[in-house]
Amino acid sequence: MRRFLSAAALAAEIRAGRRKAAEVVEERLADIAQRNALSNAFTEVTAARARAEAAAVDAKLAAGQDPGPMAGVPVAVKNLFDLAGLTTLAGAKIERDSPPAAADAFLVQRLRQAGAVMLGALNMDEYAYGFTTENEHYGPCRNPHGRERMAGGSSGGSAVAVADGLVPVTLGSDTNGSIRVPASLCGIWGLKPTYGRLSRRGSFLFAASFDHLGPFARDVADLALAYNALQGDDPQDHAQQWRGVEPVSAVAEIAGLRIAVADDHFARNGHAEAFAAVEAVARALGVTRRVTIPDAALGRAAAFLITMAEGANLHLPNLRRRAGDFDRATRDRFLAGALLPAHWVQQAQRLRAAYQAKALRLFDEVDVILAPATPYVAPRIGQDMIEVDGQSIPVRPNLGVYTQPISCIGLPVIAAPIAEPARIGTPEGLPIGVQLIAAPWKEASLFRLAAHLEKLGVCAAPEPKA
Repeated sequence: MRRFLSAAALAAEIRAGRRKAAEVVEERLADIAQRNALSNAFTEVTAARARAEAAAVDAKLAAGQDPGPMAGVPVAVKNLFDLAGLTTLAGAKIERDSPPAAADAFLVQRLRQAGAVMLGALNMDEYAYGFTTENEHYGPCRNPHGRERMAGGSSGGSAVAVADGLVPVTLGSDTNGSIRVPASLCGIWGLKPTYGRLSRRGSFLFAASFDHLGPFARDVADLALAYNALQGDDPQDHAQQWRGVEPVSAVAEIAGLRIAVADDHFARNGHAEAFAAVEAVARALGVTRRVTIPDAALGRAAAFLITMAEGANLHLPNLRRRAGDFDRATRDRFLAGALLPAHWVQQAQRLRAAYQAKALRLFDEVDVILAPATPYVAPRIGQDMIEVDGQSIPVRPNLGVYTQPISCIGLPVIAAPIAEPARIGTPEGLPIGVQLIAAPWKEASLFRLAAHLEKLGVCAAPEPKA
């Protein structure tokens, strides 16, 4: 049985002097060197930086200073976060010509201030435009639960690095589901906070009105540890809506939480295992109430158009000058976005606003809504089509069928992995997750419920077979 690192336990060991941060880093670097070829999670390993940061943690402890709550914890980030001295590739060939980042991204700085040690950058879909991390330039990311399976995306490397035990905590981004989809397919925990909660400064944006940043971990305690470290006021990020630090904990306490299951759009468009996962969680909680998130399908349609338009606008100069250097799948969607009529996009924004107002009213009656995270388990790498509800549909865009309607209105979500996916009948026992969805700024409620589900043994990261 593989031994997985707990960030919280590791930080406690290092702070107590029972382990050295430098020793932990050498173990991690050796493990990555040996096993990264299996998953293709890391695109850059920052060995020299990691050794220097670990030495600084050990030196602080030796001097009687507090290195922070994540003392010596090895972390890595999706390759769209700036790491000082490295070129931020964002999964693209084009960005190889860009200068190295002058400073770390704001959230990387927060991790460093908490004592974490940076091990490198992680694979992703080009410019975060995808749900599979089948990158034409840097190769596909492979799922630890079946190396022939997709990791999900666009934060595939971030999910795989945690699921495979290479590092206990990573950061990713989520525009339409890029944290929750890979978390579900790889069987780990992922958090998409409220839109505007965490600073995005120093990250390569995709669609600015939807982009969120957040952590991955193998258990709720580590997810909470990372999220608490990431919170901080950044006056330079005008999209951030700072409300002060609101710490969360992994205390399993759900008294008073009103919980319901999403029906309608979230009760179709998927395979049996997606709905079985939600029912397993609902049954464990004794939840029978159903609610309809009105116009979710229309909200998703609006999200498609807005994403295409904003992404295309950002990359229009390179689409004109260097179209041949894009990943082909990414390029074609950006080109389509560049040709959208302005009135379509404007109407999509109106629809999105109306949909958001309707959805928010639900939280007058409930605190947390349960919904599938992905419509099926991880498809095979290279698979283009899949049958759903008797129809053959494209695999890639439909991986976000349940996540897009939630991210486009900025709601906080924890993706919770089913502990024993074989028991709910997933094909080959592959992982699948459930979305825990709350009203804006109610992350604490999600952590309470997540910890309770973990304590019940219903939700936990299953051990990879591959």
